[in-house]
Amino acid sequence: MAIEFLDVVKTFGTRTVLCGITMRVERGEILMVVGTSGVGKSVTIKHIIGLLCPTSGEIRVDGVLVNGLSEKAFFGIRKQVAMVFQASSLFDSLDVLQNVMLPLRKVARLSEKVARPRALELLAEVGMSDWAHAYPAEIGDGMKKRVAIARALTLKPNYVLFDEPTTGLDPVSARRVDRLIAELASHHNVGCIVVSHDLQSIFSIGQRIAMVYQGRIYLEGSAAEFTASTDPIIRQFFSGSSTGPMETPGF
Repeated sequence: MAIEFLDVVKTFGTRTVLCGITMRVERGEILMVVGTSGVGKSVTIKHIIGLLCPTSGEIRVDGVLVNGLSEKAFFGIRKQVAMVFQASSLFDSLDVLQNVMLPLRKVARLSEKVARPRALELLAEVGMSDWAHAYPAEIGDGMKKRVAIARALTLKPNYVLFDEPTTGLDPVSARRVDRLIAELASHHNVGCIVVSHDLQSIFSIGQRIAMVYQGRIYLEGSAAEFTASTDPIIRQFFSGSSTGPMETPGF
């Protein structure tokens, strides 16, 4: 049971962003996808849920080839793979409880009587029970992220994708989000792919790290392997030095 990329290439016109990505994440595992801005980290994970289609290569979710699936065929994949977007993407006109209930009502077609207790249970799990009837404009960014995580869990996915989940959060809120991601993997046996620049997150919860550079996985391994690396590209990225051999296409 895994999400697998095999030699995935993605081009936009004449520009090649992914030059042959190969990686794998299993259920219950946290894979941190890192790299400088503009190298294709978010582009990579958007292929999994059909927001983008690879130019070549294969992507499989639990053995099912997702390349070129129709929108209807992708429906089942999207029930297995949830995504937490960087800006949380809550609906401003719905309160917190209604936001979490939405997939249960619209996708699972559950009645409000059945969906409500399930949504409240998930809000309790992320520490947001007391804010169930607040609107997104009334809560902080860290709270919005927790609500987004609760909503992602409503359909009991096998995998959750996180696009820079701690960006813009204060240090305390960021660590709470880290803890929730770690609990997802350990308590729910959910495979997590986390795109991140947050070094504390990367080294505290990442069981494996995959660094994207020049359109490929430059190095994949444990935090200890990255820390011990003498490669100048790796050392420059994790030290944050502005001088060195690393190319920064997003700057």
